[in-house]
Amino acid sequence: MEPEFVCSGGGTFAISHVGESAAALPEIVWGHGWNQSAVALLPMAESLARFAFSYLIDFPGFGESPAPPGVWGTADYADAVAAWLRSLPRRRRIWIGHSFGCRVGIQIAARHPGLVSGMVLIAAAGLARRRGILERCRLHCRRRAFQLSKLVVPEGPKRDRLRSHFGSADYRAAASMRPIFVRVVNESLAGTATKVDCPVLLIYGSDDRDTPPEMGRRFQSLIPHAELVVLEGFDHLGLLHEGRHQTVQLIQRFLKSLSP
Repeated sequence: MEPEFVCSGGGTFAISHVGESAAALPEIVWGHGWNQSAVALLPMAESLARFAFSYLIDFPGFGESPAPPGVWGTADYADAVAAWLRSLPRRRRIWIGHSFGCRVGIQIAARHPGLVSGMVLIAAAGLARRRGILERCRLHCRRRAFQLSKLVVPEGPKRDRLRSHFGSADYRAAASMRPIFVRVVNESLAGTATKVDCPVLLIYGSDDRDTPPEMGRRFQSLIPHAELVVLEGFDHLGLLHEGRHQTVQLIQRFLKSLSP
């Protein structure tokens, strides 16, 4: 899978193709999750090659794409993708995202109406987590410990190690992308989601702790034309792996519902 490199909106995207482009087939644009790349979505794109032509994106800063020129938020990613999509011939185009890729997709649909005909959002992130009392207490204590530790640890390598110790796994793995990660996770897409006007299929795993099904129910209440499906027994990444066949079946059904 040899990608082409596209410059758009100030960023550079590595974009791979799967399937044969034909006027009768819809186009799918795939947006991967945080700290992932197009490779994570390739098996599903290949499973759908008979039904659609696919573009698989490496977002700037991931996979084979260089980092963006600044501290981008999801709107910056969305605007850059939208500028590229506008350069393509008009087609029936569906956005399929996983986690972070859903954040970008929601921004595209809200900020650039009509650019996509529908979206499949798998384990969509973008709303504040609702946590139980014990979880909130643990999180508060962890944040307080970090704040107190900063008082005696000067800025530099030791402070960086402190951030890594108290940060999440995604934060620790973000490295040079940490400023973007911090900006992205602090964004709320609640208001943005209400502006999405295309049909949306929300797919969540019942065992997902990163983006639990209750987040999907809130997105369903915010997005005007949204359907929610919860697949039993799968977690955040399981929807792409052991649950891939069930996810692909739902996508196929959604594509048929959009057929002219």
